[in-house]
Amino acid sequence: MLHGAGGDAAGGLGLLSGYAEEHRLVLAAPSSRTSTWDGVRGVFGTDVKAINRALEQIFQLVFVDPNRIAIGGFSDGASYALGLGLANGGLFAKIIAFSPGFIPPAPRTGRPHIFVSHGDRDNVLPIDRTSRRLVPLLNREGYNVTYREFRGGHAVPPEITQEAIEWLGWE
Repeated sequence: MLHGAGGDAAGGLGLLSGYAEEHRLVLAAPSSRTSTWDGVRGVFGTDVKAINRALEQIFQLVFVDPNRIAIGGFSDGASYALGLGLANGGLFAKIIAFSPGFIPPAPRTGRPHIFVSHGDRDNVLPIDRTSRRLVPLLNREGYNVTYREFRGGHAVPPEITQEAIEWLGWE
């Protein structure tokens, strides 16, 4: 789980940590090397290496079903998750994007399923310029997208988090 701009690992972890034990989720939440993720600034690099190291450590410590690996995030972290997830669709079966701004350009592989949510009163990443454009684009490209708009701003309401967990279907 990837934090938003100006955030840290705790912010990414906090997105789903309340559901981890009940749903038997193993969570990783690295911090970006600068105030936001490198791919958001145009070039994937050191942040991808940190994410790869975290995944390698998890795979050494815990059995992970290769069909149940997801990437997700909030805000800039959601944008980064979309970019990395679509570029690594053979690894990430699912992508959770809470209030993404855009999709960083990268070659795409695989067909991960995608969950996108966005508040209709988001004044940080206004919905008309972001998710309402991204979701139709992803649908036209043939991706399976579940989209939830909610009344509210730049946040992740508990009911949206719960729906995303249920959408994973990894009981």
